Amino acid sequence: MTDPVTPQKSEKTETRAESEESGNAYDVQVSPRRRVLLGVLSGVGVALSVGAGFAVDGPTLWGLLPIVLYALLCLFGMDIVIATVVALLSGFLISQSSPADVGTLLGEATAELVFQIGLIIVLGAATGEVLKITGVARTIVGGVMRVVGKRSMMSVAFGMMLACLVLVAALGTLAGALAIAAPILLPIAARIGMTRSATAAALFIGGCAGLALAPFAGSNVAIMTAAEVSYPTYLLYGAGPLAVLSLAWGMAVIWWMQKRTKGGDDDYDATVVGDAAETDEGAKAATLPTVVFLVALLISVVYATLTAAGTSFPLLALPVLGVLTGLAGRLRPQEIAGAMYRGGARLLSILILFWLLAALFMAIDLLAPFEVVLEMVGPQLAQGSPFVFTVIISLLGWVGVPGATAAQVVLLDKVFGPLAATLGVSPGAWVVAMLFASKADTYGPFPNGNMVGAMGLARSTNLKNMMITGWALLVPACVMYAIILLVIT
Repeated sequence: MTDPVTPQKSEKTETRAESEESGNAYDVQVSPRRRVLLGVLSGVGVALSVGAGFAVDGPTLWGLLPIVLYALLCLFGMDIVIATVVALLSGFLISQSSPADVGTLLGEATAELVFQIGLIIVLGAATGEVLKITGVARTIVGGVMRVVGKRSMMSVAFGMMLACLVLVAALGTLAGALAIAAPILLPIAARIGMTRSATAAALFIGGCAGLALAPFAGSNVAIMTAAEVSYPTYLLYGAGPLAVLSLAWGMAVIWWMQKRTKGGDDDYDATVVGDAAETDEGAKAATLPTVVFLVALLISVVYATLTAAGTSFPLLALPVLGVLTGLAGRLRPQEIAGAMYRGGARLLSILILFWLLAALFMAIDLLAPFEVVLEMVGPQLAQGSPFVFTVIISLLGWVGVPGATAAQVVLLDKVFGPLAATLGVSPGAWVVAMLFASKADTYGPFPNGNMVGAMGLARSTNLKNMMITGWALLVPACVMYAIILLVIT
């Protein structure tokens, strides 16, 4: 792994722009050699699926083939939507589903939890677009920085983390929120002398903590649904400790990163040190829609908590939040609708992905490979302690289940949830297991889109420093959650 990644960063930046143009959030560029490898893997997987379809019947371990194929294709860089299609085809071939069966399953997949979560993500992006054009997002970031102050480098670093946390938690999306916050925060960081790597670390740490806190983020909704807990309980055992750790320990990480990189070629140049102050007129113009959004968001969370509203509640809450904020920002109904259409349309590929993932999970259910696995290892797991069991599931999700995090939570809960209930795993412990399983890979062990995105927005090119930042949070998070699990299991 090399430190300079400027060519990679440029290629990823271009790819991201092309993705926005095409509406495919998962568009990737692969070399011709890698494309050939992916074609061979797909062909071999399909051929094995055809053979397995004629050789087996009923519950079979061959039902794991679509998941293994999916993991390999994603690992080697295939567009995740296409990889899901190939894995789904593998499942249909093994089960020898007729065209009528395939059509029925695809239709029924729209009623599955995974598809609903995909729709929630799209609606979150739609609402985020309204927050962007009404100035609410900029007002939130600017307000946090004014409250925290700019007296010292560490106060600025804390303010940057806190601003990213609040904005990401409000929007429910990491990349979109950081893209709004970065142009406001970078001139402040550059003026006070923060390096690119330290700035990237602040954006990344705060943003990831905010994503864990987001009440209507798809993966968080999936965790609360899997553990059958309310948002306050989810905060108490899962996201809350991570947010506190991020803000407290993150200060030390940023300070160390600043000390490590100061005085070299990691400093910002003069062009970045622009005027970061917002005009009073702009701040006043966004005050009312900001207040309306925050109050409406608080009411929504409280209502969902008191009524134990399920996964379907954000399907109503998010559009209502967007409409109320837009009206407070003096947008006409047509402008609000247009903004929400634009924001949601950018993530159409995510909705398609979650629809296909829902169908894939249903196809795998027909083959019932996990019934065979649980018959083999279930007795051993059932005889173990709840602590050991939750640790194993956490690690399995961290390294073993690729793809969208919300769908990953649903799959793990579907397979291991009943056994967890038999072992007496508490809802709080299951929250910890699902949160770690779905979010730990954001911090390591390998580079990922969230890391590269934060680097690009901070204009940093040092992947090694970003990896160090991720691991510096991952190691203490592992210790912290292990202690929590030991106490509550």
